[in-house]
Amino acid sequence: MNQTAVDVRLELGGTVGVGGNSVAVSDLMVVFEAITQTGSVQGFADALGLSYRAAWARLQSYEAALGRPLVHKTRGHGTVLTEFGASLANAFAAAAGGLEAGLLRETRAIELRLRELLTGRTGALTLAASHDPLLIEALGTVGGFDLSVMGSRAAVERLLDGAVDAVGFHCGARGPGAAGPPFSSIEAAGLALHPLFEREQGLLLAPGNPHGIRSLTDLTAEGVRYVNRQKGSGTRDWFDRILAEAGLPATAIRGYAVEEFTHQAVAALIACGAADAGLGVRASAERLGLEFLPVGWETYYLASSRSLVAPALDDLIAAVRARAAGLSGYRPIDPGTK
Repeated sequence: MNQTAVDVRLELGGTVGVGGNSVAVSDLMVVFEAITQTGSVQGFADALGLSYRAAWARLQSYEAALGRPLVHKTRGHGTVLTEFGASLANAFAAAAGGLEAGLLRETRAIELRLRELLTGRTGALTLAASHDPLLIEALGTVGGFDLSVMGSRAAVERLLDGAVDAVGFHCGARGPGAAGPPFSSIEAAGLALHPLFEREQGLLLAPGNPHGIRSLTDLTAEGVRYVNRQKGSGTRDWFDRILAEAGLPATAIRGYAVEEFTHQAVAALIACGAADAGLGVRASAERLGLEFLPVGWETYYLASSRSLVAPALDDLIAAVRARAAGLSGYRPIDPGTK
């Protein structure tokens, strides 16, 4: 069976009850959209494939159930929503907007599950992730993912918007709840959060540390060239935070505006002599023979919809956690941690 033949659509549903009467939310939303767009009951009739008389009768039944008129007809000026109808329409629109991202996430999860049930294959999962050398290696062996590398903030926002199946991210030496939006929205959105490993971040320095850098303050010394991570990356957020804690303005760091998108790119610039320092993971420093000045440890997470059932996801989590146990600069997560 062709994978593209699987199509799931989830929409806002339920009923509105007043007294002993009830009206389907979907029916009311058809009324609101049709009247707003066409300014006529005929537009509502066309939307349902009914005669004008049948549509008008249905509209009157909705109004009777709710106890208030929904539309107002004016000779020569068409039909508009009443104040009550417009207020109710706005309330439903706001609710639909708030639920849209969640519905998109669950739609993706159900489509993957249905495709697996029908064909035995889920297809590739879309993964947006902050760069990490260990994760990249594990993805190369596990397979089954379509990876997009981006900053942690952008990755999490894409999952919250329902645009990807899973994300990999980090937020410095803080948990998602304390890191502020969008990370603090993960729990509220009911997503599954999987701590994958801990990794050590620090200043990557030129071999031999010729500038004698021993602290953040030394980055402001004459001749020291810094290379930064891009805005929105977890590493950039961490660097900005520790600069603020140290009372150092970004303008004091030569090269602060020079941005790279991965730990390896930062390490490569330093290794080739184009920069003297940059914040990154120990693993990248050791790969290119750089000096490393530790700053701290952080947790790297994977998040997805709780309803997402995909063997590839479980395989990736297991593979990454197993690799973290034997690599310098990484620490495995406590087995009791989900």
